Formats: sequence, C-alpha cells, structure tokens
Amino acid sequence: MFFSTDYIRNEKRPTMGEQKKIKILRIINRFNIGGPTYNATFLTKFMSDEFETLLIGGLPEENEANSLHVLEEYGVEPLMVPEMKREPNLKSDRLALKKIKTIIEEFQPDIVHTHASKAGAIGRKAAFSCKVPIVVHTFHGHVFHSYFGKVKTTLFKNIERYLAKRSSGIIAISDLQKKELCEEHKITSTEKMEVIPLGFDLKKFQENYSEKRKNTRLKYEITNDCIAICITGRLAPVKDHFFFLDVIEELDKKTDRKIKVFIVGDGELRSEIENRVFQLVKQGIDILMTSWIFDIASFNAGMDIMCLTSKNEGTPVSLIEAQASNLPVISTDVGGVSDIVVENETGFIISRNDKRNFVEKLKILVEEDEIRNKMKSKGWEHVHLKFSYKRLAKDMESYYKRLLTQRN
Repeated sequence: MFFSTDYIRNEKRPTMGEQKKIKILRIINRFNIGGPTYNATFLTKFMSDEFETLLIGGLPEENEANSLHVLEEYGVEPLMVPEMKREPNLKSDRLALKKIKTIIEEFQPDIVHTHASKAGAIGRKAAFSCKVPIVVHTFHGHVFHSYFGKVKTTLFKNIERYLAKRSSGIIAISDLQKKELCEEHKITSTEKMEVIPLGFDLKKFQENYSEKRKNTRLKYEITNDCIAICITGRLAPVKDHFFFLDVIEELDKKTDRKIKVFIVGDGELRSEIENRVFQLVKQGIDILMTSWIFDIASFNAGMDIMCLTSKNEGTPVSLIEAQASNLPVISTDVGGVSDIVVENETGFIISRNDKRNFVEKLKILVEEDEIRNKMKSKGWEHVHLKFSYKRLAKDMESYYKRLLTQRN
C-alpha cells in the first residue's frame, strides 16, 4: 500500500502535447482517526485531472487508532514519514525535515499544502527552504487553549505567526475558527485566511440505514424502549469525558427512561476513564466502552443521541457524521460546533461549563420522542451538501488556482 521515494523518481512525465499538471505535495501530521485524514484523503483522491497530488504523513502514536483503512478504502497510497511524530523531538524532527526536503526536490511540487500543527511547522520550513512557489496551511484545530501552559502556548503562537507571515495562504475550516485565529490569537490577517469547510463521503451513513440500525441494536442488546447515547473521540483531556460522565450520572437521577451509554474511542486517559465508568456501572448505569469502531456508519445507525463535551475543537467530525446518521446532537459551544450544528433544529449547543443546562437538554432529548425525532429528520438535510467531498475538492481547486494566478 505504501511506497518509497523511488515512486517519485520513476513517475510518468508528460509527453509532447500533454498539459503539465499542477503538482501538490500534501503533508499531514499522522494518519490517525480524525478530520485531517479524511480531508487529506479526499483532496488527494477527488481533485480534477488538472492536479497531481502526492500525500505524505507520519504514523499514529502508540495509543491512537490508525486511519490507514480510510486511505485503502479510497485507493490512496501515501508516502510514510515515520520520523514525523506528534511530540516535539529534536532528532526525529530534523530527520523528518531532511526527508521532506528530499521529497520536495524529487517531486518538484507547485504547491505544498500542510495540514495541522506538526506537519505545518516541519512541512512549511522544508517548503520555504526549497523555494516552493505556493505554500498553504490548514488549521484543523489549534493548541492555543486547553492544551498547554501560558509560556508554551505563547511560544506556539509566535511560531505560527512567523510561519503564517511566510505562507502564501492560510485555511480555516470554519468562520468561527477564522475569527478566533485572526482576532483573538492574531495568527494572521483576515485577508490572508480563507475559510474552506471540511468535506466527507456521507452517503454511506444513509445506505441500508434500517438494516444497520436493527443489526447494531441487536449486537449491543439495545431494546426498543432504550435510548442509546454515544460520545466518540480520543480519550484525551481536551475531550473532557469526565464532564460527560458527570452529566450521565446526573441524568440517571433525573429520568425514568432506560438509557445505555457508549464511549467510542481510545487514548491516554483510558484507565482513568475506565475507573470512573466502573463507579457509575456499580450505581446501575449501563455504560460500555467500545474502543475505536471503524464501521461508524453501521454503529451510528443504532444510536439515538450523539454527545460532545470538548474544551476545544476544530470542526468535530463526529457531529457531522452523527447528523448524517439521523442523530440529534448535543455539544459544548467550542471551535466550529456552531458552524455545523443548527441550534434547536439538529441539536443543542451548550456553554462550555454549563453542566446543569447540558443535563437538562440531554434529558429533553431522552424523554421527548417528538423533539428527538424532529431533530433526527433534519440532520441529513443540513450536512449532506454543505460537507460534501465534492464541494471540498471544488473549493480547494478554485483557491489553488487563485493563489497561482496571484503569484504569476
């Protein structure tokens, strides 16, 4: 599935009369579960024939699920750069920089497009060094709050400001993220930042929906009178699963409806979250930790409500997929959530620390079948065009051509 730099040396050159393609080197942090992998995959696979894309990236961390099945599903063959690791490391970062510079010199891209922070730092540094004509970076989220202390955060902001100043263009994935990056964190000017929302292949969430729902509920022993509540994401501090479990504990005290709770994902806080879950299970609350689930379309079909309790987000994929799966959602008001959820129509958006309101709104979704079903019916209608991979590819092509025209 993966190839070496020999692929670049042996690539097919245009013959006489053939139009030279616009060559894009796309660099992603690592191939782990999340929006960046989908974004990079679809932009590699579905750009028009005017473009040729080479995708490179690092491997997932030890406690992360890899997303290589996504690339395999769409026939995308990336070039692996194992030296690109999540945490800063002088030795591995230097090796990654050297390898990426070699790839750039071999591939000779017209555009280098980096995705997320580590790829953005190393990839753009390599591109600047090799004098690539156009250098673009996409923020899929940011680490400017809820990740590090004040000193480290200030350092990262200064690095991003320097990189943005030298970049040809910067992409935000939501209007709110653009406002945050430009006005609050002052990473770059509004004129230099383009908003291009994520895009996905969402049709699978509607295919054979009734059959998937029946099979999933049978598999997990979810009875017809039971409301299945789910949260999907890395078991990491920024996702705040402890807030979610506090909400579930309060909800259990306030409702007579039968509920079953699913925590989908894995990560560094698994053991701590398991301990908290064990306490709640002893109180009689039905909670299941599933680790990662790759056939999320089938799983979502069996659920009734999707939750998100993050402290910080870019554009949360789980909420887009949930709405495509006819699930009402309830989320903390962070990152691009308000750009993807229609308040009171496809779900509820709750102020970050308002646990009481989160409990009350979740209780409404659990107990009020009419409200829940009304929201279910509007989710697909809201997301299927707005977050289509076809729209994503078209928007990105237009942006690339505009940057090339401006340079020429």
